[in-house]
Formats: sequence, structure tokens, C-alpha cells
Amino acid sequence: MVDFTINAESRDDLGKGASRRLRRNVNMVPGIIYGGDKAPKSISILAKDLAKLLENESVFSHILNINVAGQKENVLIKALQRHPSKGFVLHIDLQRMVAGQKITTTIPLNFINEDIAIGVKQDGGEISHMTSEVEIQCLPKDLPESITVDMANVTLDQVIHLSELNVPKGVELVALSHENDLAVATIYTPRAQVDDEPAAEGDIAEAPTEE
Repeated sequence: MVDFTINAESRDDLGKGASRRLRRNVNMVPGIIYGGDKAPKSISILAKDLAKLLENESVFSHILNINVAGQKENVLIKALQRHPSKGFVLHIDLQRMVAGQKITTTIPLNFINEDIAIGVKQDGGEISHMTSEVEIQCLPKDLPESITVDMANVTLDQVIHLSELNVPKGVELVALSHENDLAVATIYTPRAQVDDEPAAEGDIAEAPTEE
């Protein structure tokens, strides 16, 4: 398990102008920590530290340890505002984790055994992912890094739905709680393969006979 820890500073100078000065003058990214039974806290994080943290994509499905002026809190990344063309982070929203209080977040799906799937290996099908992530609800202690989707026994034209996933104990799929059993993946026959199939007998046009 990777330990995600980052330092931050508390800030009192608020507003769009103050945020621009932070980014431009001292290369800091403004942010906010909210949730739980505490008041929201405005913070700033060194841009290079945040960029390094975000290099690991699994950071979005992990609880982070943030140290603000010596006070440590467990938080989860809830939103990032990025520059529309340059891509760097303009603002970060962090949600406090409270023991015993469920959180709702999005985690990735980890597809495995795609190359040996029955529909691929035996029937020459191709795999299509309908989604690459799912929204879950769980206690902070039960937060998984991802949910595994094993494609080994999936046959041609079979569709895998949310209800068929092997979800860790203590984790709920939000869509299923709304009775929305979404499709996750399928194995289909490639179009080129369909086009190359020989025509059935009776579909072959006969050459005209000469009288």
C-alpha cells in the first residue's frame, strides 16, 4: 500500500485575486478541506508537491494524509480544477474522512485475463469496455484501490453487468442502490470478421442462363 502524504499551509487571504497571486507569485495551489463536524479550512499546497502526488493515478482512490501547520487529517480528493489548455491544477477540493461515516467516491475498474477470455481466444472476439470506473459507497477503512473484473470466462456476445462484479466486503455500488444495473464490458464479433463470413446457401446469386 502506497503512503500518500502531503504538506499544506493554512491561508486566510481568500478570493480569486488571492488565488491568482498564490499561483503566480509563490507557485502554490489553493484548496479547501471540508466535511465532518469541522468548519471548512482554506489551504495552499506547493504546486510541485501536488504535481508529484498526482503522478500516481491511484491517488484518487486512496485516503491521503495531509499535514496543515502540524495538524494532520485524513482526506480524499473530491475535485480538481485544471487550467483549460495547460492542464496544471488551479484548485483542489479535499473531503475529510471521519471514522464510522460512509463516503461516496469513484474508483477504477481493473480488467484482467482479457487475452485468455473464452470469447477472445476461442471465437476471435474483441473486448469493449462500457465504463472504466464505478461510483461506490463505503467506510473509509473499507475503501478499495480498484474493483477487479475477471474476463477469463466471458464468452462471445456476453455482457458483464455491475451486479456480476466481485465487490469487496463493506463496499456498495451506488448505481445498484438505484436499481441501475449498468453494463460494464462485453465481447463482440469484429465487423471485419462479420463481413468476411461466407454467404449462406440460397443467398448466392445465380448467373443468368443464355437462351
